[in-house]
Amino acid sequence: MFKYFTNFSRKIMAANQDGPPDLDELFKDLKNKMNRVIGGQRSGRGGDNGQTPNKSGPQLSGDSLPIGPIILIIILIWLATGFYIVDQGSRGVVFTFGKNTAVTMPGPRWHIPYPIETVEVVNLEQVRTIELGYRSSGAGATSQELRESLMLTGDENIIDLQFAVQYNLKSVQDFLFYNRSAENSVRGAAETSIREIVGKSEMDFVLYEGREEIAVKTRALMQDILDRYQTGINITSVTMQNAQPPEQVQAAFDDAVKAKQDQERQKNEGQAYANDVVPKARGSASRLIAQANGYRVSVENEALGNSSRFEQIMTEYNRAPNVTKQRLFLEAQENIMSSITKIIVDQKESNSLLYLPLDKIIQQSGATRNNQSEDAMNNNQQMNITSSKTSDAINSIADRARDALRFRDREPR
Repeated sequence: MFKYFTNFSRKIMAANQDGPPDLDELFKDLKNKMNRVIGGQRSGRGGDNGQTPNKSGPQLSGDSLPIGPIILIIILIWLATGFYIVDQGSRGVVFTFGKNTAVTMPGPRWHIPYPIETVEVVNLEQVRTIELGYRSSGAGATSQELRESLMLTGDENIIDLQFAVQYNLKSVQDFLFYNRSAENSVRGAAETSIREIVGKSEMDFVLYEGREEIAVKTRALMQDILDRYQTGINITSVTMQNAQPPEQVQAAFDDAVKAKQDQERQKNEGQAYANDVVPKARGSASRLIAQANGYRVSVENEALGNSSRFEQIMTEYNRAPNVTKQRLFLEAQENIMSSITKIIVDQKESNSLLYLPLDKIIQQSGATRNNQSEDAMNNNQQMNITSSKTSDAINSIADRARDALRFRDREPR
């Protein structure tokens, strides 16, 4: 029996490979083989009773088809329909007479066939997308849905906002038993959340710097709403596609944006000029302050030095007035005479004047130094000699001048 059933299955598989099987021919062949088997068994029993068996076996008509093997085959086929495969990332929900009795993991599985048990395989990891404020067509074009996209901001402005929501599932039981339409649930939660967030924000914040923040807040609020209703839906991302004013006021809004950009540009230019001028002015002020402080310190130090020197001179003057007068006079004469190149000495009882050409001596010494640059050491020695002679001459002249002055001071006495 099993052998004939196996051959029958092979013929069915071969027929499926070649094309659609001829069921009438297959069942007819099956019926003939079953008749042969049953007829052979009957003929065997008849031989035992002394009857002559028929080699060909009795042939049964179509009305005498056995019911038992057919029922057995039908039961096997019915049991085979209970096999199913759960893909990776999916879950199989088993219903027994409509009641959820088990959730199966990925892999090959079996359940009691219909109508006792049924299975619904749900993909948890599939990312589904809904669009709000627009609809995408197959050709890549989009159409606006003004009923969904027009929103009112916190500063009483109207904006046209388009965004997309992507979601998957996190609980198959909640998704199957608490949802009538998952897409409508997500769409309603998305509209509610985005309108609440936009209604608390200003227009400039929504259009420019706050787009990412609004998307994050919308996703969190949507997830909270869907979790409260136990929808079993997980929001993966909220993406802002477009945000702009309505078309009726787009031109005026563009002008306002350009004016704001010009304002920002002028502010930036002024700030750049200030950044260039202010440090220079501060540097100049610091330099002037430093110079003034230096000048103040130098004047104070000089005044303190003069005061100290005057006090010392005053002390010496109190001790010896004449000596101090003479010393001050000679120091004054030395300071005056050191800035001139000619010295005149007035000798007593003589009308002749002693003239010393010190300027020519200095010029000759300078010319000699320039002409004899190759013999630097010799020139330095000669200059030292010349300067020593000059200093000796000046010292001798100064001594003679002091003697003359002393003599003059003594004459009135």
